[in-house]
Amino acid sequence: MEKPRSNKRALARLQQLDTTRLWHPFTQMQDYSHNTPLIIERGQGSYLFDSDGKKYIDGVSSLWVTVHGHRKKQIDDAIIAQVGKICHSTLLGLSNVPAIELAEKLVAIVPKGLTKVFYSDSGSTAVEIALKIAYQYWQQLSRTTRKKKKFISLVNAYHGDTIGAVSLGGIDLFHEIYRPLLFKTFKAPSPYCYRCPYNKKQSSCGLHCLNFLEDILRTRHGETAAFIMEPLVQGAAGMIVFPKGYCSGARQLCARYNVLCIVDEVATGFGRTGRMFACEHENIRPDIMAIAKGITGGTLPLAATLATDEVYSAFLGDVHECKTFYHGHTYTGNPVACAAACANIDIFRKEKVLSRLQPKIRQLWCRLEELKIFKHVGQVRQCGFMVGIELVADRKTKKPYPAQERIGHRVILEARKHGVIIRPLGDVIVLMPPLAIREKELDKLCSVVFDAIRTVTEP
Repeated sequence: MEKPRSNKRALARLQQLDTTRLWHPFTQMQDYSHNTPLIIERGQGSYLFDSDGKKYIDGVSSLWVTVHGHRKKQIDDAIIAQVGKICHSTLLGLSNVPAIELAEKLVAIVPKGLTKVFYSDSGSTAVEIALKIAYQYWQQLSRTTRKKKKFISLVNAYHGDTIGAVSLGGIDLFHEIYRPLLFKTFKAPSPYCYRCPYNKKQSSCGLHCLNFLEDILRTRHGETAAFIMEPLVQGAAGMIVFPKGYCSGARQLCARYNVLCIVDEVATGFGRTGRMFACEHENIRPDIMAIAKGITGGTLPLAATLATDEVYSAFLGDVHECKTFYHGHTYTGNPVACAAACANIDIFRKEKVLSRLQPKIRQLWCRLEELKIFKHVGQVRQCGFMVGIELVADRKTKKPYPAQERIGHRVILEARKHGVIIRPLGDVIVLMPPLAIREKELDKLCSVVFDAIRTVTEP
């Protein structure tokens, strides 16, 4: 094994600078600065290595992005080769080879009908672009559609951290403080079957929550530009897996009431649910799709918003008509990131990633069955390689733990002691390993996490 580069003095300096100069995302820095930070120095396959040389299974794919493992040679080689040509050239009024090639590859793998690709650099910006496209589409389509300015999203939704994306959000912990800055949206109930607000049973409810979405669409479609959802799984809400038929039902309602359907596949795309995109499970063909995270295999920031010809055509006209989509980012279509993404997509095809993933999905399902005997595991949710384990104080009543007990945080610290890095969503323990994780590594990941849950909740 490669020896750590940092000696004790250098490591101490890094740790001191980390706690005094860096402001970490989604992190209470007062708490963070009182602990010794874990500093990652390198990665290989499904493992991360810290500055002391200790290795950890990357149980959440470095925040859901690493697809084929760290240091995947084909992607590294593509990046190096592109750096030898050019690192960046603007896409405003010019083009570049990798951006063109990637657009062709994306259109070939996304749901049929999505034919136009607009690049950005994160999931948040991809969603922001989707909002602006949907809004401008109706403004330019005809005089009779200009009242369609509002959006419908789901309770518990998370679509990113820009102001537009936060306006669509439905997680008070993240979004409530910014409420005065946000534009108003209509909220439909989330299909959170474990905590159904209507006390229905999933087996007999007949997708009752879709009725409320239809009520909004029936009364508000004349002023609604689009409905947006994370298909199949609400990620940041705690890996809430939708019941079968909800996504296709929502898509059908959008078509019935002449409202655009936007799908946010930032977290669910690139194999995470067992298909290339979650839309495929119910044959959904959206009007607009946002993708990011796994697009470059976990190497470089890149995102894309895809639209249909019908949507795109509303932006065409003479310059003086001002139908242009006046939106862009400095690094839009960055050649190095696009080269990485092209290599990533090629790996899916050449290595038959999705077919080879299926046995591991079943293996994971079998291991998760073991959690049924845990007294404080309320529900286990799995969709492909996306898993949420909801921990509760009382399994019978579904009573959550008091927030101050920080059960989820304690579980991840316990797992870290035994060589596994994961990150919770409150008291929901999330597992989302690289698709390329080996069966033996997957077993270890599960065993360590299960033991950590037992240690913390059943001392």
